[in-house]
Amino acid sequence: MDTFALIVTIAVALGFTYTNGFHDSANAIATSVSTRALTPRAALAMAAVMNLAGAFLGSGVAKTVSEGLIQTPEGSKGMGILFAALIGAITWNLITWYFGLPSSSSHALFGGMVGAALAGGTRVYWDGVLDKIIIPMFLSPVVGLIVGYLVMTAIMWLFRRSNPHKAKRGFRIAQTVSAAGMALGHGLQDAQKTMGIVVMALVIADVQGAGDPIPVWVKIVCAMMLSLGTYAGGWRIMRTLGRKIIELDPPQGFAAETTGASIMFATAYLFKAPISTTHVITSAIMGVGATKRVNAVRWGVAKNIVLGWFITMPAAALVAALSFWVVNLAVL
Repeated sequence: MDTFALIVTIAVALGFTYTNGFHDSANAIATSVSTRALTPRAALAMAAVMNLAGAFLGSGVAKTVSEGLIQTPEGSKGMGILFAALIGAITWNLITWYFGLPSSSSHALFGGMVGAALAGGTRVYWDGVLDKIIIPMFLSPVVGLIVGYLVMTAIMWLFRRSNPHKAKRGFRIAQTVSAAGMALGHGLQDAQKTMGIVVMALVIADVQGAGDPIPVWVKIVCAMMLSLGTYAGGWRIMRTLGRKIIELDPPQGFAAETTGASIMFATAYLFKAPISTTHVITSAIMGVGATKRVNAVRWGVAKNIVLGWFITMPAAALVAALSFWVVNLAVL
């Protein structure tokens, strides 16, 4: 039973990673596709490869997820808590994907973990949730907005005397690099979140110790599932990010992607904080767009997106808590 529960939990964790991939593929490539710097399929293939590579660049975020948010639960109840947390996250991912809302898969997962832990009577490390999740959740979009605005302002000043057509052509080429950086950062951040969950499942099942390094096979399967999900593509969300917030041109796309990638690498390596790629790129697009003129950004669409951010954690937590009670009644 324990082995079966472990296999099922890992399978559901990989299912979450797959939904994370197609839900968040838009983060990495929407700007490149909307400016026609890359064709959709070329952009998805590049993003899938860079996601795979990014997953192997560090383990700080995985450690935060596996050890810093909730006490590792024990036994069959512990596996039930992880299972319920993942069901909560997957459910919210599918709902927001269906409505084309670029919400955060990461915060759906964290909300699921907290909701399932509370329902299962497991300790939540509220200091860790505050420091690593809540504060970055509010800070990263603000930083993305400001840095995106400043980067775009600098580009406009540096290229103020350039031929507009030549500059756009150059930035269209440069966007292939910035989009690759964005996808690499997405792999670094998001594949590690699932690695953290799988490691928790292995610890609960006594397959490995709490302080042991992440097994190589865990890194490979998490990275591959994220890449496969990314290649499947999330066209609904891509339209929201690439067109509905603002019509981007290549210099703006480059500025937004460079901003997003820089913030993701900085938070992963300096603070080991699992931030939302969705929050960062969306706010960077808004900041970049505001340089044109403030009302160039469709703030009504932006408001709906931000509202989605606020309800993601509580909504996923609620679904996870309900899932745990169902699992508890049926199995535990």
